[in-house]
Amino acid sequence: MEKSLVLEQYPEYKIDIGIEVHVQLGTKSKIFCFCSNALTDQQNSNICVICSGYPGVLPVLNRQVVEYAVMAGFGTHCKIAQVSEFDRKHYFYPDLPKNYQITQNDVPICSDGHVMIRLEDGSEKKIRVRRIHIEEDAGKNIHSDLTGESYVDLNRTGTPLLEIVSEPDIESVYEAKAYLKAVRLIMQYLGISTCNMEEGSFRADTNLSVRKKDSKELGTRCELKNINSFKFIADAIEYETRRQIELVEQGGKIRQETRLWDSKNRRSLSMRTKEDLADYRYCVDPDLSLIEVSDLVQERVKAQMPELPYDKFHRYIKEFKLSEYEADVITTDVEYTKYFEQLMAVYPQKTAVNWFLRDLLGFANEQKISVAICKVTPQRLAKIVELLDNGLINNKGARQIFELVAQDGSDPQELVEKHGLKQIGSEAELEKVVQQILQDNQNLVEQYKAGKQNLFGFFVGASMKATKGAGNPKVIQGILKKLLS
Repeated sequence: MEKSLVLEQYPEYKIDIGIEVHVQLGTKSKIFCFCSNALTDQQNSNICVICSGYPGVLPVLNRQVVEYAVMAGFGTHCKIAQVSEFDRKHYFYPDLPKNYQITQNDVPICSDGHVMIRLEDGSEKKIRVRRIHIEEDAGKNIHSDLTGESYVDLNRTGTPLLEIVSEPDIESVYEAKAYLKAVRLIMQYLGISTCNMEEGSFRADTNLSVRKKDSKELGTRCELKNINSFKFIADAIEYETRRQIELVEQGGKIRQETRLWDSKNRRSLSMRTKEDLADYRYCVDPDLSLIEVSDLVQERVKAQMPELPYDKFHRYIKEFKLSEYEADVITTDVEYTKYFEQLMAVYPQKTAVNWFLRDLLGFANEQKISVAICKVTPQRLAKIVELLDNGLINNKGARQIFELVAQDGSDPQELVEKHGLKQIGSEAELEKVVQQILQDNQNLVEQYKAGKQNLFGFFVGASMKATKGAGNPKVIQGILKKLLS
């Protein structure tokens, strides 16, 4: 259980957390121009007069961005606005050449949704989603420690973003991480973003306030800006919780502000006082028309929606008799679910589930490869397990075949024949082997019958050795019990 050490020290306090998630959409082109949306190491190479903010140019909305936003809305149980609009949010940064960001303010495309999370005790909690709106990203400032100079890379300018804003329903570090993982997974299942945190395609601003448990009013919130790691978010919440509580305890007053997280020194630093809406001078963008999402468009998008992780989790438990732990492991990765469903389509047995979770995932993690490119395909893994279940190979042989298939993608059935791994399952054949073992060890047989029961394992091992590991251990054990009785 992930407990807050701060709240254990100050049990009369509670925290309220709302999270603003920025999801970078995986469209081929940017939101308002035809520039490539692909990542590149060549600074200022994917830019044009529109995303560079030249005066007099006109933006043209990327239709795919709207459809992705609608998918995100359905994925988080939001209401979809049939008509929404774009606004200009004015502020100055060197990496924002127009001096305003195109976003949505009064009329977002999605609102009033929720995301379900599972708590530590297995229960579920609904985290409300206030809104999802479309906006463009700013560029990137690059600072040189060597020369003290700063540069601006505009490649990211105009990248399409969704901002997903939760209500302050999150009350712990555990819930914050569970919510972020749930949102990230939904976006990945929808296929609208890689949500790669290292590349910045999934970023989170965490708004946190503290209050006494008996207070009905929320405290003054501070925003922790652009943290791109679940661990750093957890560390930042703990630090900021302590900072705010200790400030209140000392008679101080929390100031609404934006703070940066210093991951090296594990502390938050004041960046600027938090702006109010009036500071941004929002106004409707006159260069962009209203966004209309008709019932027909909504139905078309809804028809393309995949099964989402929450629904998969519960279906896997019901259909495949998985434990909650097993279902959780499989559904927390899109590639895992694709592999698992192909495996179940071929060989829907519990033994196949066990081999997938233990051997296949263990191998993929050890080799640091995706299950999608593993040479032990769902069909090959199913064949290995089926051969084992049918008694044609034993556990040792199955693991040997698995290792061989993982190297070159060979056919499991052919490997059985090629390496002589076929298990001896004939009772008559194995009985001759067992009889010879007992005949060669008459003194041990007498000791066994006199009560030395632990010798049974010796007889099994000797029989397996005599068959060079090809004997069916279950059949051997049955023969031994019969002959030694």
